[in-house]
Amino acid sequence: MWIVLALLSALCLGLYDVFKKLSVRGNDVLMVLMLNTVFGALFMLPFIVTAVVSGDFGLGNSWTGHIRIIGKSVIVLGSWLFGYIAIKHLPLTVQGPINASRPVIVLFGAMLLYGEWLNLLQWAGVALGFLSLLFISRIGIKESRGHDGSRWIFMSIMAMILGAASGLYDKYLLRLYSPLDVQSWYALYQCLIMVAALSLIRRRNVSADAFRWRWSIPCIALFLTAADMAYFHALSMPGAMIGIVSMMRRGSVIVSFLYGIIALKEKNIRPKLIDLGLLMLSLALLVLGSR
Repeated sequence: MWIVLALLSALCLGLYDVFKKLSVRGNDVLMVLMLNTVFGALFMLPFIVTAVVSGDFGLGNSWTGHIRIIGKSVIVLGSWLFGYIAIKHLPLTVQGPINASRPVIVLFGAMLLYGEWLNLLQWAGVALGFLSLLFISRIGIKESRGHDGSRWIFMSIMAMILGAASGLYDKYLLRLYSPLDVQSWYALYQCLIMVAALSLIRRRNVSADAFRWRWSIPCIALFLTAADMAYFHALSMPGAMIGIVSMMRRGSVIVSFLYGIIALKEKNIRPKLIDLGLLMLSLALLVLGSR
């Protein structure tokens, strides 16, 4: 069952990337990110209100639990900030495969922290994953024109690394708290942090692109909430492996990649398809090695 939930999460993540791209193109990235956190918190607010009214403040009714969730919120917001800026400037057919390389980092972390040791097939998958990341990074720098391209690629890689750290932290949190507790309070805290941070930035008159409302913006939070709900429940099930769940979620790259080709008419498709093939082979080897 956790495999089905991981696949459902991957589909929702692919749609999340598409709506994120539509929302940030020529738009104020920080405002889009802040609204995403607001809508995400609103979607989860009924669960928090119901729990609080019944006298249950969740996370073991301890401040320690809430501090741990605040830590997760900071990590995720860092990943999102880098990722939103990167996806604004990079083609989906570049940014998607970079983000899909996350399982390589997750597997290393899972090996060190949770004892999920790698066999020969998994090591082959990791090697191909690094090759894919190097290949698509070179394409992205070339396509994004030199120095600026390097900056956006760096931000995309940082988003991927912080996202991997969040995934590893999730495995730890879900050993202590229920999936609904983690998702609800994390959505609320990241909203509060982002609203406060944006208020401070705007008060200092930091320049920004003009903000334009688009109906794709609430869809970001909608599909991310659905993806996270399936993901957290998958991780909470007996036998679920963080490395495998993370790998299966990266199948979302197929959705965003196809959208980039068909709807956005992005360029240099042939080398990107080769890279996507390397990435899919890498993920396949990792999955086969884990059976």
